[in-house]
Amino acid sequence: MEIVFAKEYLAELYYKGKASGKKYRFQPEVIKRYKLRIETLESADCIEDLFSINALHYEVLKGDKAGISSIRVNDQYRLEFTAKKVESETIITICHILELSNHYR
Repeated sequence: MEIVFAKEYLAELYYKGKASGKKYRFQPEVIKRYKLRIETLESADCIEDLFSINALHYEVLKGDKAGISSIRVNDQYRLEFTAKKVESETIITICHILELSNHYR
């Protein structure tokens, strides 16, 4: 699968380990787990592979977030993304990293 980042800070977190904006500061352990989750998405052959990894808590969101999927970064954060098939490849667009307390608002 190919990974695309919807926002610059998400790419910075993955490639640099930190974001330039003060609004997007995370603990080092959260960033480490975020990177691992991106790598897990990259290595999956298809979205269905994510169902079998219980630690991800993969779910397809509903309501105003219909069409967005999410996986758990850790107990406190989730990663929201969209997936679309282009020819024979799936493109994952990373949309947000959210605290669980804000997840269902």
